[in-house]
Amino acid sequence: MYMNYSGTVLVAGATGRTGQRIVKSLQLRGIAYRLFVRSREKACSLFDDTVAEQCVTGSAESPDDVRRAVEGIDAVICAIGGAVTDPQAAPPSAIDRDAVIRLASMARQSGVKQFILISSLAVTKPDHPLNKYGRVLDMKLEGENGVRELFHKEGLGFTIIRPGGLLDGPPLQHRLLLDTGDRITGSIDRSDVAEIAVLSLTAPSAWNRTFELIRAEEARQESLDHFFGMLS
Repeated sequence: MYMNYSGTVLVAGATGRTGQRIVKSLQLRGIAYRLFVRSREKACSLFDDTVAEQCVTGSAESPDDVRRAVEGIDAVICAIGGAVTDPQAAPPSAIDRDAVIRLASMARQSGVKQFILISSLAVTKPDHPLNKYGRVLDMKLEGENGVRELFHKEGLGFTIIRPGGLLDGPPLQHRLLLDTGDRITGSIDRSDVAEIAVLSLTAPSAWNRTFELIRAEEARQESLDHFFGMLS
């Protein structure tokens, strides 16, 4: 088992479908958190009114909002992502690249020691069909590169998780496959991505690593701790 985490974690994108599961995983473990959200009301409706005091409202596109969000934080779990099929939404270049790099840069300036990014499978494959939506995978890769450059320093650390196609099933129902090199394809439940993100806070083998994550065969799991052994 990994050690309990004693710092405060900022969850960016906390009201998204993956972000919600990250928050609930932190709550179950009793880990202190702060939520960076556009709407405090939406956050309270998704969780409960007690999260109101832990919310910083604003946009990841605003430097002032980001600066307020990261102040006094020890680690960031970033689960933001653009709505690539919505023509009215900000483009992937603004969210998956620029906002991610802005968040990482200001987090580092504020003294944050650890940055965990939820990215995507296939970001190294420019011909992937998803790239027709504003080159979203290319933008995610540039966001990753910014995080690696900022946090691959002495005393700091990053973890970049590249999940497969995201599903909404319950956690701990499948064996997981972790790999590096962007060689695998498949899907993964958001709830398992959230578990891996939170466990990365204290997993030594996740420190300064980029890895892909999909589910394998159905098999009830008591914990996902041991899957980090695949990265050792």
